[in-house]
Amino acid sequence: MSSVGDQTPNRRARLRAETGAEIKTIALELMAASGPDAITLRAIAREMGMTAGAIYGYYATRDDLITTLIRDVHTSLIDTLEAARDVVLRDDAAGRMLAWAGAFREWALANPEGFRLIYGDPVPGYVAPDEGAAPEAGLRTCAGLTGLVADAWPEAESRQSRGDYQWSDFDPHLTAMVRERFPGLPPAAVALALRVWGRLHGLVSLEVYGHLRRQTPDPGKVYRAEMLDLLASLGLAAQA
Repeated sequence: MSSVGDQTPNRRARLRAETGAEIKTIALELMAASGPDAITLRAIAREMGMTAGAIYGYYATRDDLITTLIRDVHTSLIDTLEAARDVVLRDDAAGRMLAWAGAFREWALANPEGFRLIYGDPVPGYVAPDEGAAPEAGLRTCAGLTGLVADAWPEAESRQSRGDYQWSDFDPHLTAMVRERFPGLPPAAVALALRVWGRLHGLVSLEVYGHLRRQTPDPGKVYRAEMLDLLASLGLAAQA
């Protein structure tokens, strides 16, 4: 049987983890209420009834907190997207793309502050680390989307405007990732992946920011129609 002394470090670790999670939750709430510039360690400390000095024991700077927030929400997003995609069999390129798209919209609507933190409003004065705030999650997202296009490419290739794309048209890190993970995939397919990303993202962004619902009571219906049109442009058809 564990002694009280043995349990104390575990209890402290649990309380610290709970406080750290609360700090992140309040940061997102402040952003939702007053915009990204409302995220300050002093404001969070005030909301939690802590001293400013105490909260610095969790995050040395506001930028450390923002980096952690971006990493956490981006990881949550890609975990959700990969899980939705992987429910569908690999040979169903249309189904996997639809699953990814649907999960993207659902996650964004359930986590609007997280969506805005990753893809929308910059936090004034925030300086990300040299490698980016969420390099691993960003790489997984990019690779996942490129993989969807790679699966669709045999049908989509003949339908695309080539545009005379060269590898030099893309970021070197993106090029390196594609050539390593998807050997044989041409630069034109990378351009297509970026265009697909734009179509997946565009209506969701309008909906998250409150623009689309002013025009239609059912943005989801519009989004699904856009996704089915996207599939058709790739030579794919959703299974019944």
